[in-house]
Amino acid sequence: MTVVPHDHLMTLICDSCGDTVTGPTCVLPDAEVVWTLVSEHGWSGSPFAVGPHRCPHCSLLPSSGGGHVPCEGHGPGGILGIDHLDDTTVVAATGDIDLDTGDTLRIALRHAADMGGHVVVDLTDVHVIDSTGLGLLVRAHREARDRGATLCLVGPSRFVRTVLHTMRLDPVFPIYDSREEALARLTPDRPLAAATRATGS
Repeated sequence: MTVVPHDHLMTLICDSCGDTVTGPTCVLPDAEVVWTLVSEHGWSGSPFAVGPHRCPHCSLLPSSGGGHVPCEGHGPGGILGIDHLDDTTVVAATGDIDLDTGDTLRIALRHAADMGGHVVVDLTDVHVIDSTGLGLLVRAHREARDRGATLCLVGPSRFVRTVLHTMRLDPVFPIYDSREEALARLTPDRPLAAATRATGS
């Protein structure tokens, strides 16, 4: 553990230099999530209590391997693909959706809106989302609702679900465990097996 809780405070310890930062404990439904402390102080690394975490100074330094120390499994956000299935557009995102990578998701969601119909945002390969990404999803949801369509989320990670719950957004979006389930719910006359074949599963 690189986060030390004490009363109503948490202390974050840099894995590189040992520098620390202390902030008030944010009440989250998952005590292992320390994303608020990490982001508010400009640190990098895991959104969870278990590291790695790096202070702003060490985040700019190369690691011994010749690059930045990434949080395992995380990376720049992007779009894996956009699929058009009948009256539904599926946008598959990947990596970390934040201020630096939000434009990619914005463009994909704009394209989905232009196509009309329902929108499925597949978050299976997304690890972290910040306020920028949440704002894009909320805006796209409202636009879909205004045109009589539905925007739903597929496979959000534990972290993404926690953020949605904390921001009281989990009731806003229909959330499904798989793309196939989402497609079957959005188009009731489409058999689940047909939805599976259409996505190449």
